[in-house]
Amino acid sequence: MQQKDIVNQIIEYIPTINYHTTPSSVSLFETTIRYLGGMISGYDFLTGPLADLAENKTNVDALLKQSINLANALSFAFETPSGVPYNNIDFSTRGNDGSNNGLATVGTLVLEWVRLADLTGNKTYGELAEKGESYLLNPEPASTEPWPGLLGMGIDPKTGQFTDASGGWVGGADSFYEYLIKMYVYDPARYQEYRDRWVLAVDSSIKHLASSPAPRPDITWLAAYNGQRIEKVSQHLACFDGGNFILGGQVLGVQSYVDFGLALTNGCHETYISTATRIGPEIFAWDDGNVPDSQKDFFNKTGFYIENGGYQLRPEVIESYYYAYRATGDTKYQEWAWDAFKAINATTRVGSGFSSISNVNAKNGGSFTDFQESFWFAEVLKYSYLIQAPDAEWQVGKDGKNAWVFNTEAHPFKVFGGGGGAE
Repeated sequence: MQQKDIVNQIIEYIPTINYHTTPSSVSLFETTIRYLGGMISGYDFLTGPLADLAENKTNVDALLKQSINLANALSFAFETPSGVPYNNIDFSTRGNDGSNNGLATVGTLVLEWVRLADLTGNKTYGELAEKGESYLLNPEPASTEPWPGLLGMGIDPKTGQFTDASGGWVGGADSFYEYLIKMYVYDPARYQEYRDRWVLAVDSSIKHLASSPAPRPDITWLAAYNGQRIEKVSQHLACFDGGNFILGGQVLGVQSYVDFGLALTNGCHETYISTATRIGPEIFAWDDGNVPDSQKDFFNKTGFYIENGGYQLRPEVIESYYYAYRATGDTKYQEWAWDAFKAINATTRVGSGFSSISNVNAKNGGSFTDFQESFWFAEVLKYSYLIQAPDAEWQVGKDGKNAWVFNTEAHPFKVFGGGGGAE
């Protein structure tokens, strides 16, 4: 948004952070996508098209230095027999909680760590993330890939093997699929295998997971699965899927992917416009043999029933509107995004900030649950702004050609070869 005073306040502060100590355990995944991604994105902007915003170039250099410091502090997570990292780690002991890792938490590191490697010339950062990713590109045992490209979610860091065959485009799996095509956008020369795995996953999803509710055959969502058993349930988190299909379809020149992505985006729009607050729920389902008596009328009208009515300030629906608008130029997606933003602003604003709410289908959202996620700023506000903002080099390309690629937390990185660093 080119708010110079705020930019300089942020980059004055970042060099003061000590990334080598923290009193609590940290998530490798969350720290990578939020902190590391945010700093790398800032560095790409402030050494690139927005360089004039920084008053002190030393603070810009510190963004990269602090990214290195943070990656160095996190890197012990990858010291496992397989190279699949542990996610929940303790800086004070260089230990971990011993639990299995997951598809999304292993598969959503590679963009940030590879970008850091490319900016610094230190290939080790990228190699650490790519080693963990390699087990996701070649999953074992075979039974944990119920359909080509669609995987289970649990992974043992000791062996790199999957522990189940449950999944979907849902939380715990979601951004693994997202990053397959985004790595290809980042560097088509290096990441053709990632593109091929994305195509497998998308083709299998269209063939096996596409589902329409009995009362509303005009709506399409992607179901979840346990092995090859379909579960007609989805999540707000899964609603990035429309945007991801659209992006991939544009980049690969496959209109059927774009069209399917637009259908998924419409399905998620329906979850918004059907509730009392005009905000979509955390978890919704459409299994007509399982509808609660209290929601039968609602289900017959909307095509879904609510399993968890909370709203955690999530961005995924507006994110898909953004990709839909960039692909089509249809202003209805701008209107959808504005309607969603107005509803979220009206319902979740409290005190000096915004809070998650307990029930999107109750008046005033039920109650405030007293938590404000950082992705409210990084994603909800950013996508709400970008869908209305004028064209710029960092906007998603309307023709499938992109100078930037957004990480899962909506931090834009320059694509490889786009200038800067050691490229």
